[in-house]
Amino acid sequence: MEEKLREECGVFGIRTKENDSASMTHSALMALQHRGQEGAGIASLVGEKINLFKNKGLVSEVFSPKDISDLGDAEVSIGHVRYSTTGSNSKANTQPILAEYLRGRVAVAHNGNIVNSMEIRKGLEKEGCIFRSTNDSESIAKLIAFEMLTEKDELKAIEKAVEKLEGAFSLVIMTSQNKLVAIRDGWGFRPLCIGKGESGIAVASESCAFDSINYELIRDIEPGEMVVINEDLSIDSKMILNREKKGSCIFEYVYFARTDSNIDGLNVYDARINMGRELAKEFKIDADVVCGVPDSGIEAAIGYAKESNMPFEFGFVKNRYIGRSFIFPTQEQREKAVKLKLNPLASNLKDKRVILIDDSIVRGTTSAKIIKNVRRAGAKEVHMLVSSPMFRHTCNFGTDIDSEENLIANKMELEEIRKSIGADSLGFISIEGLKKACGKCCRDFCTGCFDGNYPLIIENYSKSQFE
Repeated sequence: MEEKLREECGVFGIRTKENDSASMTHSALMALQHRGQEGAGIASLVGEKINLFKNKGLVSEVFSPKDISDLGDAEVSIGHVRYSTTGSNSKANTQPILAEYLRGRVAVAHNGNIVNSMEIRKGLEKEGCIFRSTNDSESIAKLIAFEMLTEKDELKAIEKAVEKLEGAFSLVIMTSQNKLVAIRDGWGFRPLCIGKGESGIAVASESCAFDSINYELIRDIEPGEMVVINEDLSIDSKMILNREKKGSCIFEYVYFARTDSNIDGLNVYDARINMGRELAKEFKIDADVVCGVPDSGIEAAIGYAKESNMPFEFGFVKNRYIGRSFIFPTQEQREKAVKLKLNPLASNLKDKRVILIDDSIVRGTTSAKIIKNVRRAGAKEVHMLVSSPMFRHTCNFGTDIDSEENLIANKMELEEIRKSIGADSLGFISIEGLKKACGKCCRDFCTGCFDGNYPLIIENYSKSQFE
């Protein structure tokens, strides 16, 4: 019943002179937990041996102090938190993924979705490769290992492998020959950045991971850029994937990214405040109070209040220990979980005309229950505004959007949606308004889930480039 879009994945990699890279990676994964709650893993390089520990569950559940200690005193580690976009939720599908070749091993952590992964997999299987998981990330690891069989230069082998990938990928790669590499796809779908500390260099999906280990953000990795962190902590950079179009996922700013992160030159908090301001310009509503649906609707509500000179109040108390409501087995339990998780704050809602701002409406089921609960708390009117446009299309680049026939925007007109969720009025930010709110970002955006305008056409990549 939980209709929020699922977060993608979070990746991290570090080289540090303190040989505590495993514990540093663990801290960073805790900061990236919002990007994936199904599984977590860390791979560490000790000598020429790659130690790996991973399992299903939250970071705090997967790793004990002994598990971190058993990973060894390592200068280099990579880590991953997972939500499954390709492949079922199993330990085998948890990352990092290891692959072997004649001279060693390679570990890969991947955020995104490879649209030609099945063709790559079939080609590798013909060459005798055996797959143990069902996710596309194993295809990446096995492809890199395959290229290393014929290419003596590991970096060149990685480059050759990545050139065959199509789709969204932010990669962190570690080899048993002491290489640490980060690569962002040529379209720039998923975020990836570099940070620096007193004794190390790190890469991460979001800058909030650096804050957790007292590192500072240096810069974002450019779309198509391969970054190598050397043993002396110098950084080598090379553009290996050139795409005419760029397409950073704009929904990172709306919902996925943590509020305190900076992505491609734009602070996520500032972007969400701007979304609220744009909503206030597009929808002028006579009301008493503005409230945001936790968590990412709150900043947009603050922005609306600032722009419209209207009071902002907290409308809900969030129970942060109830867990995600989609884990409950029955519909009745899932419905109860909505109120258990978000309980209306009646003292701020009673007898008020309320503007309620949320980050998205996908199927409409959760929105209807939230509005119903706000009315039960005594609100006279409930006007719903949304800081993302209507979802009309699925995503092939790492965001888990329901099939198009299940999206409420494809089943009903705006007025029908308003009636179905029980709002007095309903408005979605325009695509132009959302782009304007994120205007300080130095990237073009992918808005395909809203308007079908993707940076690449999937049908063009249905054939394998393995040959």
